[in-house]
Amino acid sequence: MSAGQGSTGNVLAAICSFFIPGLGQLVQGRLLIAAVMFVLAAILWIVWLGWIIHLWSILDAALFKPRM
Repeated sequence: MSAGQGSTGNVLAAICSFFIPGLGQLVQGRLLIAAVMFVLAAILWIVWLGWIIHLWSILDAALFKPRM
């Protein structure tokens, strides 16, 4: 499990989300938000707004703080 913001796990998750929105959340074990990010990005890329969800996915993965 990643240790929190700035940890190697979060950096890796952010890199994964850079390539595929939601993949970073999936790597972190957050299945529901991963599916939401992926579907929203796929739908919105049709109207050229998918980059918003794509960026949100990257930032969410990078800034994730697991509950202790």
